[in-house]
Amino acid sequence: MKTTDIAIVGGGPAGLCAAISAASSGARVSIIERNQALGGQLNKQTHMFFGSERQYASTRGIDITDILLNEIKKYEDRVEIINNTNVVGLYEDKVITLMENESKYYKMKPEAIIVATGAYEKFLTFPNNDLPGIYGAGAVQTLMNVYGVKPGERVLMVGAGNIGLIVSYQLMQAGVKVVAIIDAAPRIGGYLVHASKIRRMGIPIYTNHTVKEAIGLSELEKAVIWQVDQKFQPILNTEKTFDVDVMCISVGLSPLNELLSMAGCEMKYVSSLSGFVPYRYSNYETTIDSIFTAGDSGGIEEASSAMVEGYLAGLHAAAKVGKRHASFDEKIQDYNSQLSNLRSGPEGAHILSGISHVERRRDYA
Repeated sequence: MKTTDIAIVGGGPAGLCAAISAASSGARVSIIERNQALGGQLNKQTHMFFGSERQYASTRGIDITDILLNEIKKYEDRVEIINNTNVVGLYEDKVITLMENESKYYKMKPEAIIVATGAYEKFLTFPNNDLPGIYGAGAVQTLMNVYGVKPGERVLMVGAGNIGLIVSYQLMQAGVKVVAIIDAAPRIGGYLVHASKIRRMGIPIYTNHTVKEAIGLSELEKAVIWQVDQKFQPILNTEKTFDVDVMCISVGLSPLNELLSMAGCEMKYVSSLSGFVPYRYSNYETTIDSIFTAGDSGGIEEASSAMVEGYLAGLHAAAKVGKRHASFDEKIQDYNSQLSNLRSGPEGAHILSGISHVERRRDYA
């Protein structure tokens, strides 16, 4: 049975920032990551971040990983990195079961746990949606930006949010033809700057459209789309067919928090947070004592917000195990201010409304 002060499940943006805060407070930290490399979604993001300078605006996601890892190196005497390891069990007594390299099982008993497992991609239901050549946007980003592999030659992008627009642009940069972008919503969901880039490159964007079916025997050969009405019901005789070998599905994310459910944390479905999320207190602690959440596992937002939540959860978890940072109050105030700024727009109001449904009140140390 291994022991540590704080176990952080997930080495993405939220998990790395939580480790920095907790380690700088004096806590012993174990970062548990299922992949070889730390960084999570940042490792796929070759585009420059928007938002605040404090969250590395105008810096590429892949470079932000290096910035955070260099910060962690300052505390390498108290930070343990456990990679190629899945957490396969999380229990109410805070015992974690780990599977390392898909062969070795062992247990860990930390004083506190921060679940920063991120999110998984949503998918669409349509005939033949399991044909080879139909990917989630994250898979396409991984192929291109991590492994340098083109997913195909002709792509239909499904989803006109930021990820759909950004990945479409990256595909075009890699020499892949994007035949069209479709979205069931009546308007484009991504930033105007991304949509303008796409339009200048001559890629048509069809709003009020969804996938009718995929066609192919052993792999994707054609994609059929059709128009939908205001109730998202298909309109007959509006079909369009595209010759494609790739369909990229970018229709949003859902919180990846099965471990929180397994531990017995109270959960609630909140649509504005994109799925089931844990009830939590203002110190990011769930309804199970000493189990905290940070980032997309508690509700889908931008990576900038996930990083700030990670810093906050790390400070609070460290304080919970008796390692209160010397500048605890000042840092908490600063990070809360940063988070308020990041959530100041219309989308932020949507997020705050969702959080209000799951945030509980109490005094904490």
